[in-house]
Amino acid sequence: MKKITAILVEDNFLALEMLTKDISKNYKEIEVIGTATAVVEAAKLLRKNEPDILFLDIMLGDGTGFDVLEIFPNLNSKIIFITASDAHAIKAFKFAAIDYILKPYSNQDLANAIKKANKQLQPAFGQLNVLKEVITRPNNELEKISLHTLDKIIITNISDIIRCKSDNNYTTFYFKNKEKLLVSKTLKFYADLLKEVGFLRVHQSHLINTKYIKEFIKSDGGYLILTDNCNVPVSVRKRNEVLEALNSF
Repeated sequence: MKKITAILVEDNFLALEMLTKDISKNYKEIEVIGTATAVVEAAKLLRKNEPDILFLDIMLGDGTGFDVLEIFPNLNSKIIFITASDAHAIKAFKFAAIDYILKPYSNQDLANAIKKANKQLQPAFGQLNVLKEVITRPNNELEKISLHTLDKIIITNISDIIRCKSDNNYTTFYFKNKEKLLVSKTLKFYADLLKEVGFLRVHQSHLINTKYIKEFIKSDGGYLILTDNCNVPVSVRKRNEVLEALNSF
């Protein structure tokens, strides 16, 4: 059976050594053909060999993993991103809808990442741009998000999203151009992700972009009228949060 080749790029020497040992011990089908701790070193390796799988740390001593990818824009390797236990980095991967493994990783984390890598499509250019934007410019207002449907990935402006509605384990996004999109993650996932950029979960089934609120009707249990003339119910326990949001305008 043909070996799967891998190159590991990780700036922490101990973490690199551990990852190399774990792969060599537990994945006999994978041959580690090179390791690097920096962008320049990784570039030299990749010029000589294009591996089947590239394990790529995001933050490197002389740059970032994005610098490596920009040097090789046509790289066909499956990429397994590695990141430290950093809340900002985790948020970035979620906005970009790209899988990653978190240091320190477990044996199961590594197994899942390798399994996914063997099946995955390469991250779209737009996804990598979203990831890079969030990670490298942490103080900027977030502008874009990657949304996974069953058959494609859509990169969209956050400001174009009017509201989201729960559909069991899926979420339907409604946009200001009147289009809608069924996305394969729960409403809770997006409520947690978008709460820092002006979104408010006003009901168990509804998440809204507060900038599109037109009116708050207090009668009949309470509901919002959005700029697309959609009526969205407000749960009793969310009334105060809605009033606070309106008072902040």
